[in-house]
This record gives sequence, structure tokens and C-alpha cells, in this order.
Amino acid sequence: MIGKLAKLRNKGVGELAERGRQVGRAFAEAAGFSGDGRLASDERVLEEFGVRSVEGLLEHFRSRPWSFYPAFRDREAVVRTFEERFGGERAALIERADGICEGRFSLLGYPDLYFGGEVPDWHLEPIADKRAPPVHWSRIEADVSADFGDNKIIWELNRHQYFALLGRAYCLTGNEKYAEVFASHVADWCENNPPKLGINWVSSLEIAFRSMSWTWAFHFFRDSPAFSGSLLLRMVKFLKLNGRHIENFLSTYSSPNTHLTGEALGLYFIGSFLQEIE
Repeated sequence: MIGKLAKLRNKGVGELAERGRQVGRAFAEAAGFSGDGRLASDERVLEEFGVRSVEGLLEHFRSRPWSFYPAFRDREAVVRTFEERFGGERAALIERADGICEGRFSLLGYPDLYFGGEVPDWHLEPIADKRAPPVHWSRIEADVSADFGDNKIIWELNRHQYFALLGRAYCLTGNEKYAEVFASHVADWCENNPPKLGINWVSSLEIAFRSMSWTWAFHFFRDSPAFSGSLLLRMVKFLKLNGRHIENFLSTYSSPNTHLTGEALGLYFIGSFLQEIE
């Protein structure tokens, strides 16, 4: 405590004010005083997009004017180009995607990590075989990992950047199992990472990375039967909450500018994906 108080002497007024605001917001969330810790209702989201059902929401997202990378407009041409230029990498890509379907992940130099099942335990650190606690994110000291192992391994999995690998395998093969694995992972993640509880809400940068991965995943799997309107509704509700969390807890003074850059990019992706929401 004395060490923390000593550090405050070197902080400017602006930094102290911002840190104070963030501490206050986190306390209000943990105590249940703030609406920022809750998901929007289904009715509110449907109203914001001008639709009456989850099926209507999915159709709205599928049919609205294109605003993502142009390559997704002509998948057949992209696949042909991939086969022509990088055909030798196809087998390795499919093998890696199949490993994910079986619950095996290669992260941070660790090969074939297993997180407890084909659908991962999102709070497990498999090297130490420990789990992060399901408490409000502000009560978790992520840099002190003796209690739950290396937080970076947990965070790397929860960035969901492997969704793009599943998406590429889906585009190359048309095999619905890759879309089904994506859908099951997102649904399970939402179920087991309730708003603001657990290690996966600690870092705004990690939330930004995950939000970008979800946006990419929509464009890979948008036309798959596995991508239902109810799944999209759930994703939209979490993305709204993600954006509000990042905005409220920017790494303005606590991390290098690279964190702020990543958080800004995450907000850009969320804002572009949820462009109808004012």
C-alpha cells in the first residue's frame, strides 16, 4: 500500500483524475450500481436495428451495404488465387484447423495445448493446470499469476484469433464442421464469461482483439447454417458491451501507446460493425 501511495506523488492531475474515474466506474460495476455491467435487452437491440426478430436481424446484417474487406465479396476468386499461389500450404492449414476442432491449440510457442475439452475451458491455464477465479475483473491482479498460472496463455486463447483459421478452412473446403465449431465456441464463451466477471474482462486491449476476431468471423461464416440469428444477437449484445468497456477503461496512462492503438482499432471495428447504433 505504501509503495502504491508513493507512486501517486509522481502523477499529474489529469492522470490522477482519469485513474480515479476508472476506479469509480469499476467499483460501481462490482457493486451493481452501474448499468455498464449489463447486456442490452434483446428488445432494445432489435429496435436499434429496426427489425422484429432474430431472423430479421441476421437478414439485415447479411443484406446491408458492404463495409468490410472486398475480398469477401468473391470467395471463389479468392480461393482460386490461394490455390494458385499458396496451394502448398493448404494441407498444413487444414491440419491446424482440424486440431482446433479436436481441442488442440498452439499458442505462444506451446504446441498442442489442451484446455479441458473440444470446447475450451476459457479460464484454464493448462501449463500450470490452474483456473482464474470467476470474480469481478477489477479484483483480479492479472500480473500476479501465482494463483492461476500465466495469464497471457489464457488471454491468447480468448483473443479468438483462431476463428480466422477456421474461417479460411471453411472457405477452402466448404466443410460445415468449421462453422459449427466457431458457433459452439462463441456460444459457450458467452455462457461462461458473463459480463465483467473473470480474467477475460481485465484488459481492454484483449477485449478489443476479441471484438475484432468476432467481426472477422461473421464475414467468414455469415452464410453458414450454423450461424443463426440468435447467435448473432448474442454477439451483438456482447460487442456493444465490449465497446462501452473499452471506452470507459482505456489504457491512457497504464500501458504503452501500443495498447491505446489496439483499443482504438477495436473501437473502430465495433463501430463499423454496429454502425446503425448511434
